[in-house]
Amino acid sequence: MNKVFEININERSRVPKYKQVIDSIINDISTGVLPVGEKIPSINELSELCYLSRDTVEKAYRQLKERKIIVSAPGKGFYIAKSDNIAQINILLMVNKPSYYKMMVYNSFADAVGLEANVTMCVFHNDEVLFLNTLEQGLHTYDFFVIQPHFRDKNMNHVCFTNKVVRMLDAIPRDKLLLLDNTKPGIRGRYSAISQDFKNDIYYALLEGLDKIRKYDKIILVYPRKIINPYPLGILEGFKTFCADHHLDYEILSEIYDDMELQNQKDVYVTIQERDLVNLVRQVNKESLTLGKDLGIISYNETPLKELLGITVISTDFKAMGEAAADMFANKKKEQIKNPFYYIERNSL
Repeated sequence: MNKVFEININERSRVPKYKQVIDSIINDISTGVLPVGEKIPSINELSELCYLSRDTVEKAYRQLKERKIIVSAPGKGFYIAKSDNIAQINILLMVNKPSYYKMMVYNSFADAVGLEANVTMCVFHNDEVLFLNTLEQGLHTYDFFVIQPHFRDKNMNHVCFTNKVVRMLDAIPRDKLLLLDNTKPGIRGRYSAISQDFKNDIYYALLEGLDKIRKYDKIILVYPRKIINPYPLGILEGFKTFCADHHLDYEILSEIYDDMELQNQKDVYVTIQERDLVNLVRQVNKESLTLGKDLGIISYNETPLKELLGITVISTDFKAMGEAAADMFANKKKEQIKNPFYYIERNSL
């Protein structure tokens, strides 16, 4: 080896050691310490140098090879395959609000893209002006655009697109544009999109739980109104259509109110916002009610905490969305596909 590089292992870090090895090598590539063609220590050598198990180093090298960052030459060792793909493409991922779900999309997309590009996430808070200004500035800075179009109108209702947004999107070359969640027929040419069908998604997800829902006297959708980041109206429309088609007594609330009358009311609630779910569960516990028996809960959008608490959910697959977006980017696909949506039944129903 012509140059010396160090693998820094923090024994106190919660980051797995194989990941620390990967990050150290990538950092050395990015800073020029390891140029293309540079030989790096063998698995046994690095294991001895850093006091790591052979399995740890082997796992790190295997992932680096899968990502085409290093290559192995039989009888010779491991070499840096390329460094010109590090940050050669800049991607702007524009999301409408900060949330766990948006971060899941970002993380799965960025992880799948790997070293093919730098991914910058921008939050525009459903604000048309902020979105337009940010995108206009980015048109000459970024090479690829992944956009979740969600906005609010003057009445604080959700809209997917505005005329100004469509005109701005029309200025992006089609091979550099990928829309998430929503598509727009008015945008000319073929472009990539991974969409949700908010109306039909909630309809058919609730249909899977219909037998359990019928145990309750009333189904209640908690659909927030007049908020900065409004939710798609398709959710509300799909819920109403589902209840009408199956002759269910239903009600729409804008929030879970403090000290609601939950006793002697065998209802099932469909919550969208996390704070409404938390408030409802808090009151259920306060009243010593049993979820899935005295009161039911279905929550919109999956999280690890809901899985841990046994909350039934209806949710799109955010990880799949990010991975599909990365695949479209990497393979230059111009497809429009629907993202999978699931009903996951747990003890709360």
